[in-house]
Amino acid sequence: MKSEIREYLDNKINDLLNANSLCKEAKEKLNLYLNNKNTNEEEKYLKELLNELENDILPVDALVAFTSSDAAIKVFGEEKAKFYNAHANELKEKGIKYCDCPACKAAQEILEKKDEYFL
Repeated sequence: MKSEIREYLDNKINDLLNANSLCKEAKEKLNLYLNNKNTNEEEKYLKELLNELENDILPVDALVAFTSSDAAIKVFGEEKAKFYNAHANELKEKGIKYCDCPACKAAQEILEKKDEYFL
C-alpha cells in the first residue's frame, strides 16, 4: 500500500475508533484489523473490515425510516427522534446518500478509496 494511502486509511480508522455510533460488529472487525496490521494477515482483515463497513453504512432512506419509527423513540426519546428525523429528511432533500453520523461518515470515506488499498 502506498504511504499516502496508508496515512489516509490510518486517519479514517482513527475516526472510526472515535465514533460512538460504530456498531459492535464493526468494532470487532476493526479490532481484528488493528491487531493484524503490518502482518501477513493484514489484507485479509482489512477486506473483512471493508465488507462489514459496506454492510453497515446506513442509506439515508433507511435513516429516515428508522428515525420516524417507534424504535427510534425508544432509543433516543421522542424529542431527539424528531430532531434526527428532521435532520435525516434534510440530508435526503440535499441528495446525500448516507447517514452522516461519525461512523457512517468515516466508513464512507474509507470505502471511497477501497480499491487503492490493495495496489
